[in-house]
Amino acid sequence: MKRNSFIRSCLAAGAFLVTPFATIAKSSHRDRMDKGLKIDAGKDRFGKPISLFEGDTFYTKISTKDTEGDIYLFESTRIKEGGPSYHLHFDQDEYWYILKGEFLFKVGEETFTAKAGDTVFGPRKVPHAFSKIGKGEAKILMFFQPAGKMEEMFRKISEGVTKNMTDEEQDKFREEHGIKKVGPPLKYFKKW
Repeated sequence: MKRNSFIRSCLAAGAFLVTPFATIAKSSHRDRMDKGLKIDAGKDRFGKPISLFEGDTFYTKISTKDTEGDIYLFESTRIKEGGPSYHLHFDQDEYWYILKGEFLFKVGEETFTAKAGDTVFGPRKVPHAFSKIGKGEAKILMFFQPAGKMEEMFRKISEGVTKNMTDEEQDKFREEHGIKKVGPPLKYFKKW
């Protein structure tokens, strides 16, 4: 085989081998947003707020679909006191920014009381919980990075998927979504 023919054959074979990989790489790229986005106050990104945790309403502001799973941002409005169980996320950092009201946080061994304008950070793999304290409406901006399966999990809970599950089934469900329950919800004891 002549040298030029050999080189052309190799290049053609290389192009043949590279093309499927380039196609796979392009097809694995999801539709990340390429424009700005504004969600009005008190509105949900998709017009379908998520309701769970005995009175919490989550308004998605930035969806995992908008960021290829990089972040999930939602505003939670809560009337009742209380919050989720003490838990940890395997892969997500979690940030909270208090918009209105007051919350008690436990992150690892640290306990914080946070009010409007305060920020609290919960690193991945560190147990944490929060609880709304006091009367009236409270609002908190919650941010997960990377998003993982948090949005999916909240939507499924809102749709009633976990309603009739045993404690063991709920534990498995949480772990499939990157969370492990490690204790009860925080209790806020009022000073008399």
